[in-house]
Amino acid sequence: MKILVTGGAGYIGSILVPELLSRGYEVIVVDNFMYNQTSLLDCCYDDKLTVIRGDARDKELISGCLKKVDAVFPLACLTGAPLCNKDPLGAKSVNFDAVKMILELRGKDQLIIFPTTNSGYGISQKVACCTEKTPLNPISLYGRLKVEIEKIILDSGNCITLRLATAFGISLRMRLDLLVNDFTYRAVTDRYVVIFQAHFKRNYIHVLDVSRAFIHCLENFERMRNEPYNVGLSDANLSKWELCEEIKKQVPDFYFTESSVGEDPDKRDYIVSNEKIEGTGFRTEISLQRGIAELIKGFQIIRKNQFSNV
Repeated sequence: MKILVTGGAGYIGSILVPELLSRGYEVIVVDNFMYNQTSLLDCCYDDKLTVIRGDARDKELISGCLKKVDAVFPLACLTGAPLCNKDPLGAKSVNFDAVKMILELRGKDQLIIFPTTNSGYGISQKVACCTEKTPLNPISLYGRLKVEIEKIILDSGNCITLRLATAFGISLRMRLDLLVNDFTYRAVTDRYVVIFQAHFKRNYIHVLDVSRAFIHCLENFERMRNEPYNVGLSDANLSKWELCEEIKKQVPDFYFTESSVGEDPDKRDYIVSNEKIEGTGFRTEISLQRGIAELIKGFQIIRKNQFSNV
């Protein structure tokens, strides 16, 4: 099987592409390398990898790539509410239009596995926890675009969508603007953080487990097809305050306090159920605690001005 991965040199792709290659898949990566990342250099020896420096919005380019593949993972994205708010036209063209173009160009037998976000659940839901049947209520432009394109993908068929929890962990295209990564970085380097909306809850997942979820869907596609799945750590529905408490267990001199000023642009505050994907046999492997330990080591190496989306 040959797979097209747009945005394959990004935070998730940098983990997913090497894993696909190690399992024998052929991979075509299209990425514009907008962050000057070098995240796939260690894969270039592999004959099963093709790397194209290009734009996921380029119809001629994508059309040519689609003629050679069996599956598409559209990872190319302006990720996160702050970046989308900064460039709303770019966000729509990459996060919505480019994915819709793939749907229009693909053959009927070409499958799509697409990452969306559980930030689509929006403001605190009046339910015990959010399942895939919970009404979507995205607040930010980022959330709205993801929810809108997810519906179109599901309506088109031959697909799976993954509503990802907030990712964390080390990647060769590192991001420090993700909540666990950010707070752990501040604990290691500044020893303190001031948080707002401290008791807003959200779910988390390690980027390696995100990669494993894609492969699980690929290898179990027939029985999972045409459905959305929440993907996160079932024991990590934590508030920002609880997250800081977990970090403090490993960075004892970490100080954190709450401010009444500021708000999350996504206004995320919900508990998420991951039972549906777990019912297919998928299990996460990397705990939040293990991920924090990994980040503490990684932050001896990198500094914030190297890695961020905005």
